Amino acid sequence: MAAFNFTNSDASTFILTGIPGLEAAHIWISIPFFTFYIISLLGNFTLLSVVVKEQTLQKPMYLLLCILALTDIATPTSVVPKALGIFWFNLKGITVAGCLTQMFFLHMVSVMHSSTLVTMAFDRYVAICNPLRYGTILSNAQLAKLGLLGLIRAVLFILPLPLLLNQQPYCANRIIPHTQCEYRAVVKMVCGDITVSRIYGLWLMFVINGFDLTLIALSYGLIIRAVFRISSKNTNRKALNTCTAHIFVMLTYYTPGFFSIVTNHFGEGIIQHVHIILADLYLLIPPMLNPIIYGIKTKELRDKIGKYTCQKVITWGH
Repeated sequence: MAAFNFTNSDASTFILTGIPGLEAAHIWISIPFFTFYIISLLGNFTLLSVVVKEQTLQKPMYLLLCILALTDIATPTSVVPKALGIFWFNLKGITVAGCLTQMFFLHMVSVMHSSTLVTMAFDRYVAICNPLRYGTILSNAQLAKLGLLGLIRAVLFILPLPLLLNQQPYCANRIIPHTQCEYRAVVKMVCGDITVSRIYGLWLMFVINGFDLTLIALSYGLIIRAVFRISSKNTNRKALNTCTAHIFVMLTYYTPGFFSIVTNHFGEGIIQHVHIILADLYLLIPPMLNPIIYGIKTKELRDKIGKYTCQKVITWGH
């Protein structure tokens, strides 16, 4: 999608400062940024390649991992290249149109990611609580429809944010003390009435997080109830084991996100650069860890990745 064709502010620019107070350490900070980003890309592209190549993995559970991997590639890619431009080359300028476009993609992908986690929880619920109807309820065609629905929801929910902010006048001081055009950071640059934008932003946060987390909690509550009704301890253990990777991934996604929101709204005493580093790590750590978690916890995927990696090593050796 091209940058939004904004009419009243294309000629204007914002200045992204990076991490205020730590400018002298920007080069050193860029090392973990770059490292985490590369590991994330390698892990998620490997997962995508293995699932695409292996016919046995082309079923809903692994296709959901592919959707998650795509969001895990898009999330840091919307932020890290610009952040590294600031750290390495002092390229701090960004047009208002570019800033609002980055904000749109960043938050849209985040909502899509959350939708995927909800679908993954539903997938495990059906697999454990209604296994005989699994192929009917969650076929690949049904999964494609759910993925498209999640994308439409993300676009429709997030699109009003940049559209609302584009109608606002911006203050003369257009310095954003951040590495990215995060919604809260951009709102602070507005000199007009931002009541509607603020109300919509808060409504969005509570509706998306509240709705998605409620569905996930409900799915896992039903799963736990079903598992404890299983008399066989071995079957009980296997059923729980299929959920552990999902639970780890959800914890790595929602926990730092929730902590970041809380510190932004109630952590007035926290130093500014701590807020910024937390927000950046929230976008870098989960995409890096997700393919590692699934690679370790899912035996079938682990075996296929091992086979795929060995084939690559042998090919390069020749």
